[in-house]
Amino acid sequence: MEAWHKNIFSFSGLALLGVLFISLIMLSNVLLRGIRLDLTENKLYTVSEGTRNVLRKIDEPINVYFFYSETAARNAPSLRPYATRVRETLEEFVQHAGGKLRLQVIDPKPFSEEEDQASQFGLQALPTPSGESVYLGLAATNAVGEEETIAFFEPGKEAALEYDIAKLIYTLASPKKPVIGLMTGLAMGGDFNPQTRQADPAWVIDDQINSLFDLRDLSPTVTAIEHEIDVLMLVHPKSLSDETLYGIDQFIMRGGKALIFVDPHAEIDRPPQDPNNPAAAFAASRSSSLARLFDTWGIEVSTANVLGDNVLALQVGGRPGAATSRHLALLGLSERSFNKEDIVTGELSNVNLGMPGFIEVTEEAAVTVVPLMRSTDEAGPIPVDRVRFLSDPNDLRGVFKATGEQYTLAARLSGPVSSAFPEGAPGDGDTEGHLPESKESINVVVVADVDMLADQYWAQVRSFFGQRIVSAWAGNGDFVVNTLDNLTGSSDLIGIRSRESYRRPFDRVDELKRMADERFLAKEQELQDQLTLTEEKLGTLQSGRDDDNPLVMTAEQSAEIQRFLDQRVQIRKELRRVRRDLDRDIELLGTKLKLINIGLVPLLISFGGLGAVMLRSRRRHTQAAT
Repeated sequence: MEAWHKNIFSFSGLALLGVLFISLIMLSNVLLRGIRLDLTENKLYTVSEGTRNVLRKIDEPINVYFFYSETAARNAPSLRPYATRVRETLEEFVQHAGGKLRLQVIDPKPFSEEEDQASQFGLQALPTPSGESVYLGLAATNAVGEEETIAFFEPGKEAALEYDIAKLIYTLASPKKPVIGLMTGLAMGGDFNPQTRQADPAWVIDDQINSLFDLRDLSPTVTAIEHEIDVLMLVHPKSLSDETLYGIDQFIMRGGKALIFVDPHAEIDRPPQDPNNPAAAFAASRSSSLARLFDTWGIEVSTANVLGDNVLALQVGGRPGAATSRHLALLGLSERSFNKEDIVTGELSNVNLGMPGFIEVTEEAAVTVVPLMRSTDEAGPIPVDRVRFLSDPNDLRGVFKATGEQYTLAARLSGPVSSAFPEGAPGDGDTEGHLPESKESINVVVVADVDMLADQYWAQVRSFFGQRIVSAWAGNGDFVVNTLDNLTGSSDLIGIRSRESYRRPFDRVDELKRMADERFLAKEQELQDQLTLTEEKLGTLQSGRDDDNPLVMTAEQSAEIQRFLDQRVQIRKELRRVRRDLDRDIELLGTKLKLINIGLVPLLISFGGLGAVMLRSRRRHTQAAT
């Protein structure tokens, strides 16, 4: 009987605990709705401060329409988790918007008014294997009727989700965009290609700047920069006249901000072809400089050398049929290359540069130079002439020598400066209003590379149901837009954008591959040297013959060829051994990590748990004894 009563109380207690548990869950869903604890290392699921700033600055309500075909998505299971992620992000935005963001979630069923509405906004539908179409897009309108859309949330761009939504809201909340004056001789905005007889599309960076700013093209022959220009963006300034240089100088003297890209050898610069002299285009200089202004400020970007870096060199294809090799002058900057204390580069993780120059500070420098991007200490200059007609990247190793110095690739310049034209306007120009000194500290960013702006260095463009989809694998675009945001005084989006290039590289594996490449190239060079030596000996033996049958090899020539073939077999064995050693080292590293993660960590947890149980049991026995 007593046991029966105990069972009753036990079952009642369990039932009561179950009811209490369910009640607590229901209560927490109401009281703790929207509250989250983000334990990821880089706070991937936490809305950034930049997003909060964008949302706080909304003056008039913004209507946001999230179109998601929830019914049709049952046949597209891969989209459903991402759609939930998008919806949760939008709800998080609404929480921080203080009632200024009005979200509507719409399921556009086939042949419904909601589907017509999605189509009117220009959203794209993704067909599923069952034949149904799935909408997963966003449309938003502000108080004056302006519209912005995200035609389709592509799952491959999940890392940029927060930025894309914040940018859309920022555009609607800030109708007046800062004005960027772009002066360049390159066809960044697209141009007619005489070879394909079609129009080349605009560069991705040009589209990105256009979406956030009021971008205005300035002719390289202008003699004055308008006052309404907020930031002057100079890209590859070549052979500018003194009158144009004076206009740039005075713009900066009166407080104008500038972002300047110069290059000792810009691969993207393709001089026009002369039918009467085809070789002229190959011999033409591809360098750019603002030497007159730079000399006055106290910096120098040499046009005689590009920079090589043995650590940051990117992997590229070599000779036809040969293995890939590392190009010393194509640099892939990593996190340690960036100034983490500057808001422009603080959150960047990778940027690719193509045959960049480097910035040097003179002893009489009038400006404060703060590096934004730097090389490693295994870098050194390479003459421009050696890269101008380069066919094999391995050829650069013969002229490259690391100096042990870190070189500045991009820098921020600040401080009061004097005009590069102390006498006033050149020639017969108007000197009225001439400023011999800057009104305040200048704010200029100089980058010693132009190629980094080209699509092939950082972004892939493809068509997705008629929509131009950009996938960025490097942070080149982030750097440019971050810098323009900062120079225009708008830094709200910077923290969001830098999250896009999040990655976790295997640094140790990369180091093993780099060391193996060095050994491989050394053995490959040894084989090439042996071949050259053999050819020279064969030539000497052939020229010293006095017989009447030069087509038949002598015993000495046959022996020399056989010696080379034996050495080639041995060297090729060494090459294979280098590759095998690399694979073995990587496999060994992977085995160690598996043992630690699968074996050691659970074992430590188990021992910890057993220790805790034993300690608790000992305490109970001690208490019982007393």
